[in-house]
Amino acid sequence: MTSESLAEAITRAGSPVELLRNQNWPAFTFPVAPEFTNWRDEQRAWNTSVALMDQSHHMTQLFLHGADLIPLLESISPNTFGTFRPGVAKQLISVNQDGYLIGDGILFYNSEGPEGLVLIGHHLLIDWVRFNAEKAAAAGKDVHHRLEANSHMRQGPPTFYRYELQGPHANEVMEKLFGGPVPEVKFFHIADFTIAGKNVKALRHGMAGQPGFEFFGPWEDSQVVLDAILDAGAEFDIKRVGAKAYSATPLESGWVPTPFPAIFDEDFAEYREWLPAARAGSIGGSLYSDDIHEFYLTPYDIGLGKSVRFDHDFHGRAALEKHAENQRRRKVTLLWNAEDVAAVVRSQLEPGTPAKFLDFPKARYGLFQMDEVVQSGRRVGISTDAGYIAYDQLYMSLATLDLDVADGDEVEVVWGENPISRKDAVDADHRQVHIRATVAPAPYHEWARTVYRADAAVPA
Repeated sequence: MTSESLAEAITRAGSPVELLRNQNWPAFTFPVAPEFTNWRDEQRAWNTSVALMDQSHHMTQLFLHGADLIPLLESISPNTFGTFRPGVAKQLISVNQDGYLIGDGILFYNSEGPEGLVLIGHHLLIDWVRFNAEKAAAAGKDVHHRLEANSHMRQGPPTFYRYELQGPHANEVMEKLFGGPVPEVKFFHIADFTIAGKNVKALRHGMAGQPGFEFFGPWEDSQVVLDAILDAGAEFDIKRVGAKAYSATPLESGWVPTPFPAIFDEDFAEYREWLPAARAGSIGGSLYSDDIHEFYLTPYDIGLGKSVRFDHDFHGRAALEKHAENQRRRKVTLLWNAEDVAAVVRSQLEPGTPAKFLDFPKARYGLFQMDEVVQSGRRVGISTDAGYIAYDQLYMSLATLDLDVADGDEVEVVWGENPISRKDAVDADHRQVHIRATVAPAPYHEWARTVYRADAAVPA
């Protein structure tokens, strides 16, 4: 990794778009086994039985504490902190001066005291919070942080293990683990349990739109807790979920995993000098424009408006209030036409230039997958994350579309690049095609849209 800053790299490339379209980004793999059985059965398990997902290794963590920490977070986030307290988590977001999204992550308030808060997720938002924490500390503020990279980039074990348990039989497995009924825990609240004699914390949520808990605790307890969960789940056909299946969970939960960060305007000039270019990611997909703002998203565009509260001053508030009053897009699921998907696959086996390769179970080939969506010849949105769900036998993607595009409408996802970028992950010889898709809600499953989201509406 070079020491070139993002600002220097943009100057070298000529523009942010040219840099990110052509910058190599390593293929993102989760540091767990690709498959424990096969990714299709592992995907089906969280809908039909019970699934165990090991989240210990693939996310970045930022440990935080200090008397001035909450005021700092309030200054850069539209989230409310009025009732934030130990035992609660929130989906933290941040925006730029024009109200466009920087990123999101889960902020756990585990306890008072050193490293009692931890922000977990992709590095996009974490880097922005870390930058502000460093500036605050340098100015004499009581703000402390410790960055823990994922297991690809870190020597030694993580601080915590994290095991996600979910599926229609998850409660029965937990009843065996706890020796009685599962206590009622509100959505995004943290509870204390005991598993196999070990103290365990658990966040109530679900990664694939199914009910469940994320158990976490000190790494030295990881194997004991893992064995206990697997033993309790054996009679319910528990499946360990490998990296391939896990990568598709956002498609069912409706969470956009890597929204494009709006960090290319004047208010982020100092940040671009600080941020290594290698951490800026890459753009994959058919959306092409010389204007970087065409890639920007508001929180409302991808369903993060529920995290916004105008009860305090924060960077970008005035602009975000205008976005709230004039929302232009909404998050949807696109169900890709089976014949068109099959034609893309078939083109790999026929003479001539094939369509852009379409991978299974996930088709993302840039950190930021940005595919143009058109209807009647006009752009109506962006498809952000695509893949195959074995339980439904559907290829689908998450997208943000103009409000006048209704559920049930047909649109087209433009698949493949024109012009073709110079990223190593891109087929140097391919042709661009249009894939028909039907607009559906996000999350897609009825249960996830009703029961799960009703719980999610409980404010933290």
